[in-house]
Amino acid sequence: MAQFFPKSANNIARISMILGVIVAGTAFYVYTQVARSSYLTGRYVEKQQPVQFSHKHHVGDDGIDCRYCHTTVETTASAGMPSTQTCMNCHSQIWADSPYLEPVRASFRDNKPIEWVRVHDLPEFTYFNHSIHVAKGVGCSTCHGEIDNMAAVYQENTLQMEWCLACHREPEKFIRPKSEIYNMQWKDSDITPEERLTLKNDYRIRSKEMLTSCSVCHR
Repeated sequence: MAQFFPKSANNIARISMILGVIVAGTAFYVYTQVARSSYLTGRYVEKQQPVQFSHKHHVGDDGIDCRYCHTTVETTASAGMPSTQTCMNCHSQIWADSPYLEPVRASFRDNKPIEWVRVHDLPEFTYFNHSIHVAKGVGCSTCHGEIDNMAAVYQENTLQMEWCLACHREPEKFIRPKSEIYNMQWKDSDITPEERLTLKNDYRIRSKEMLTSCSVCHR
């Protein structure tokens, strides 16, 4: 029987398979980079707010504690947003006539909350509780970045599942003394690995197997 394909077809087949692997690998790499990009994750994207509020000024310059505005961060799943009354505690006397603060004054006059634009917005199928993270020694800057240097707040981290799991697999790398939870100048190198393991034991942080269980975040 005569040969149906010429011998050169063997080389074409080999080259095709090699190119197929290269194309598939390149496509996978591009996908992983796009999936982690700010275009999809919203990372480093500043959101326009109804009031030009600067954390750099209030936290960095004036030293206002996070809990003054986010009053429920230690007790509930949500950190909470400040009421207009909280803003007016100061701004009824300081910059009381500033045009930039007219939305705040209008909110106070009309008894209508300011509609802030959410910056850190997890999917609805993801459960997150601020209070348990604070109780286990996770500082604000670990997730939110150096808020005290942000004139406009943006999302510091991807908030993707792989980012969460990196912490849940080795929580001792990301915890700190509870006295430093709200310290924006805290650095991971401020305590030794041995001290971190001691904190993990003192805080009764559960095992890696428990923390990486699907039901922890998806309920």
